[in-house]
Amino acid sequence: MRIKSKLVFGALIGASITLGANQVYADVQKHNFEVVGTWGFLENWKQFEKKFWTEMLPNASDGKLTANAKPYTELGLKGYEVMSGLKKGAYDAVHALTSYSAKASPALEGIDLAGVIQDFGTYRKAVQAYRPIIEREIKDKYNGKVINIYPFPSQQLWCNLGDKSITKVPLSSLAGKKIRTYSRTLGDFIEGLDASAVTIAFAEVVPALQKGVADCGITGTMPAYNAKWWQVVTHNIRVRVGYAATFTAINMDTWRSLNSDTQKLILDQASIVENDIWKFEVSLDQKGMDCNAQGPCDKGKPGGMVAVEPTNVDQKMLKDIAQNVVLKRWAKRCGKDCADEWNNTIGKIVGMTASE
Repeated sequence: MRIKSKLVFGALIGASITLGANQVYADVQKHNFEVVGTWGFLENWKQFEKKFWTEMLPNASDGKLTANAKPYTELGLKGYEVMSGLKKGAYDAVHALTSYSAKASPALEGIDLAGVIQDFGTYRKAVQAYRPIIEREIKDKYNGKVINIYPFPSQQLWCNLGDKSITKVPLSSLAGKKIRTYSRTLGDFIEGLDASAVTIAFAEVVPALQKGVADCGITGTMPAYNAKWWQVVTHNIRVRVGYAATFTAINMDTWRSLNSDTQKLILDQASIVENDIWKFEVSLDQKGMDCNAQGPCDKGKPGGMVAVEPTNVDQKMLKDIAQNVVLKRWAKRCGKDCADEWNNTIGKIVGMTASE
């Protein structure tokens, strides 16, 4: 009799837990989102962004939440353009880089200041500390609700030096080179090297390197491989100058039109995919370096680049440029209040101070 009672009791508890889980999202509204994702040939879109809208949300909402989701590459958009579309309400949601969105808000640059952070663990702590500022700026400047924040692989230097027999490439030797960039802070870093910053859209970098419009470029480790930079680049200089912080934002008018159950479901699912991306990027970062060099590479043929690890002298130079060029210039254009916010969040984590 006792065994039977325990079984019945256990069944009731299980039923109540299941009922409770279903009740959390009991009043989800129907909505079809118009969504812009990042680059269609990169892992973030293929493995996470697309699935979030076309699988995770529909499954969690019993089909009530659906989306017409397409990446930049399919829509013919550049990363710089998407936030204005979100603000105007042309899209319900976008995936965008903070660095591409910083024109209206220098504070957004604060999460990816070039050369400041050299590992993913520290970078994630920085994102968590700076998150309220990113959320506020996207809301105030772009009428957007941030639902998650995640990285790409680390942003490194890729140079066409013409001769693969060269194995030592000091950072100081890049003085005078033309280096592709995509943000103001990366431009500051490049100028700190006494090199010239050249702004080139991601899709146009390979021909630019091929034609000598640029000598080097900056992008993530696996994006460099996927975009076939190895066809025109000889060396990978493995200093980390950023992580291409990316956020998902929903137009605030769209967000406010959703009830609390719908909002909670979206935030819960967004948190799951955020954690998954962070774990994924750590391993992808190393795979990208391996694939561009001599392998192993499960993506295809290794690119054959010469891998150049930074020396102690390089690391010292990197830190000096980050502190005395990157941080100083950013503090000047962002203002004292903005710099103080950074100093009280990321600054405390990395032991650096932003001041003019």
